[in-house]
Amino acid sequence: MNFLSLTVLIFLPLVGALLVAATPSKAVGLQRGITLLTMFATGVIGIMLCLDFNGASAAAQHVEQRPWFTLPGGIPVAYKLGLDGLSVLMVALTALLGPIVMLSTWGHIHERVKEFMVWLLVMQTGMLGVFLSLDLVLFYTFWEVSLVPLYFILGIWGGSNRLYATIKFFLYTVFGSLVMLIAVIWLMYRFGTTDIVQLTNVAANLPGDVQLWLFAAFALAFSIKVPLMPFHTWLADAHTEAPTSGSVILAGVLLKMGTYGLLRFCIAMFPAAAIEAAPLMMALGAIGIVYGAFLAMAQTDIKRLVACSSVSHLGYVVLGLFAMTAAGLRGGLLQMVNHGLSTGMLFLLIGMIYERRHTRALDQYGGIASVMPVYALFFVIAVLSSVGLPGLNGFVGEYLVLLGTYERAPILAAIAVTGVIFGAVYLLMATRKLLFGPLVLQANKTLTDLRAREVVLMLPIVVLMVWMGVAPNTFLARTEGSLVDLTQRLDRARAVRTAELIRENETRPTVADAEESQNR
Repeated sequence: MNFLSLTVLIFLPLVGALLVAATPSKAVGLQRGITLLTMFATGVIGIMLCLDFNGASAAAQHVEQRPWFTLPGGIPVAYKLGLDGLSVLMVALTALLGPIVMLSTWGHIHERVKEFMVWLLVMQTGMLGVFLSLDLVLFYTFWEVSLVPLYFILGIWGGSNRLYATIKFFLYTVFGSLVMLIAVIWLMYRFGTTDIVQLTNVAANLPGDVQLWLFAAFALAFSIKVPLMPFHTWLADAHTEAPTSGSVILAGVLLKMGTYGLLRFCIAMFPAAAIEAAPLMMALGAIGIVYGAFLAMAQTDIKRLVACSSVSHLGYVVLGLFAMTAAGLRGGLLQMVNHGLSTGMLFLLIGMIYERRHTRALDQYGGIASVMPVYALFFVIAVLSSVGLPGLNGFVGEYLVLLGTYERAPILAAIAVTGVIFGAVYLLMATRKLLFGPLVLQANKTLTDLRAREVVLMLPIVVLMVWMGVAPNTFLARTEGSLVDLTQRLDRARAVRTAELIRENETRPTVADAEESQNR
């Protein structure tokens, strides 16, 4: 058996979950050890597969395909996996964050450890399956699988208001999934296939009005997952009530399943509809950037502040993707990874300080940089990455998004630029309140700095932040072939749309023609 395969990558965490489930309930150390080893092995395999990827090619690589079952009507469903330029960065990010998230649970999860580890591993399988599926039924299966663990993690290990947050999350996501299921079924029976590559080629030839309906169904599900304003209200509650590891995996990967879906299906599969809907989607992205920043400014709970910032940061991703320019698409993809790193690191650091002080209220802190200098260093790096400081990862992604947006909609680009300013305001204000100023409260004077395990969690993220900021082409090169192919697909759709408008104008009767006809 070839252990460097997509099947092993996806299902190794599930095997680990079964092993953890078979351990005695009190064997907490064994459960954590199995989970960490499984996550680490999965991470190594994922990174190796992504390194062994030719970014110049638009075709899927490491493809695995075999028959699965047949739907009524004789439609074959296949177990088909593949890695391409649209998914490679997200697979690498998911593989990297797995062991980091697992290590973060050591200081936060003390009850029902066995169940938590099982759900964490199952979630890893679901997320990797979403990014690697090349069959529509398989994609939808993994999409649903990835949602179930977060429901339990949030509902069992969340904060005092966890039931409200869990039910809200469940209702939003299930509604979106059901709408998407209708579109999935229509596509399968319209074309007699569930192969995503084939569907991407044939669905582009559907009439414009049909594409718009299908686009709307998929876009609704993915916009809820992002979440794009006005579907954002579940996010702050879920982040605030989730345990630290849940918040990290939610911000780092789960939200990106929405932006990945917008790219993979809404834009690539329905290019004509995407072009028609682009002004609306870009406007929602730009509004979300500013609105999310204002929401963050109003928060006194630092975890909720960072949660609201995700609405703003992911607005940049949507804006860049639906600009549908070379720069915008690249910036959107890069910003998906950037947000996972910077916001994930902020949630890790907030969890660490919460374990020491058991409060997230900003007015209960101040001056802790003097007693926790290592913590302060990492927190400032994460903040500077999030605000887009040149030399760190956030700058390149935001710059490409703004550049790509300016080519299509200069006014929206100008609105988005204000989000950069507002982002610096609320994050730097939070940094000042948390780290600097007088050290007044006695509880803050006795805080201990980061332990070795906590520093180990931070280091790989910081290395990637600097690497992506200094040499972004190392990562963008992995996406080049797929994005060039997608850009050409969009250009063809624009050309067809332009030709249709020209024909409509040529055949439309003019005022002079109408007067001449009346005179006759």
